[in-house]
Amino acid sequence: MVEVFSDYDSVIHYEFTPAVQTVNKELYLEILKRLRDAIKRKRPEKWATNDWFLLHDNAPTHRALIVKKYLAKHSVTTLERPPYSPDLAPAA
Repeated sequence: MVEVFSDYDSVIHYEFTPAVQTVNKELYLEILKRLRDAIKRKRPEKWATNDWFLLHDNAPTHRALIVKKYLAKHSVTTLERPPYSPDLAPAA
């Protein structure tokens, strides 16, 4: 599996995880730490102004308390998708 983080311009950070590795909250937290380092190196202008955000889906690892605390501690703005609702699903 590959975890990819990008902006409108290009890929900022990616990591390959072995097929047998479960992406749990601890692993995801370590990936986020490396992502912050990549943003600092590759997008210093966004890092300096904290002008970036993270789009999350509703995966359990994204909603984990240690992940939310880490993101809050470092003032990372997150956009979360609304929970699935058949009322919001487009008609087929």
